[in-house]
Amino acid sequence: MMLTNKFLTTLAFCSLLAPPAAQSVSASEPAKTLLLGIVPQQSATRLARIWVPIIERLSKETGLTIRFATTKDIPSFERCLAKGAYELAYMNPYHYTVFNDIAGYQAFARQANKRLQGILVVRQESAANSLADLDGQDIAFPSPAAFGASVLPRAEMARQGIQFQAKYVKSHDSVYRAVASGIFAAGGGVRRTLNSIPDDIRVQLRIIYTTKAYTSHAFAAHSSMDHRAVELVAEAMLRIATAEPALLTPLGMSGFERAVDADWDDIRALGLTRKQTDISAEGGVTCRSD
Repeated sequence: MMLTNKFLTTLAFCSLLAPPAAQSVSASEPAKTLLLGIVPQQSATRLARIWVPIIERLSKETGLTIRFATTKDIPSFERCLAKGAYELAYMNPYHYTVFNDIAGYQAFARQANKRLQGILVVRQESAANSLADLDGQDIAFPSPAAFGASVLPRAEMARQGIQFQAKYVKSHDSVYRAVASGIFAAGGGVRRTLNSIPDDIRVQLRIIYTTKAYTSHAFAAHSSMDHRAVELVAEAMLRIATAEPALLTPLGMSGFERAVDADWDDIRALGLTRKQTDISAEGGVTCRSD
């Protein structure tokens, strides 16, 4: 969902609209609102709180009008990517390989010095200490195609012949809360989102499994984006990360780096298919209101 100024004001957030552009890509072209779609690993309000400040700074730095956008759940986000609804998007590595192919998104940046690993968590008092201990259990995941939090741990359990029932609960936050409350025996996530949840939830959980490491999430631009605008955004991200690292701290990131499509060849090498991961590329969804 795309959050309105009124909503954010109520929550004491900054306005989603950038200030008047200091410069534009072309003086003869009218200013266009660019949506930066953020994969909904967490609730829309939490994502807005941590992403809006840096998006506003990015708008000011580039002279482009960039707005935050997300959806209620990951399948809805997938459908928006399939439609090419976002000019810019932050998506998981598997999503990137899919939507680079079917929607023309092209990576231009990623989190610096970061490899993505999935985790499985259980309650602190759980007797489970390994994947084998989860045999026959109900396990929570954000969505079928959440790469680190779902695809990787499910694939490893399948490889080991461990039987389990996958339960999809929309977001990483929902996974952690469901496991902490004892609804499910275990749940999938990633360290960055686990570290960002409230302390009273996090202290109830412990990690029993960590996957291998892969290329992390992509910042990508839709093929409709002007190349000069993409370069403005990429260069501004690098400057902001260097000059104002505190803006990245709430994201759980320490920096950005330039990226190229081939960086995600390790994901492609896994040979995953849309059928295996139940990617939601079709169906009605509202992605933007402008």
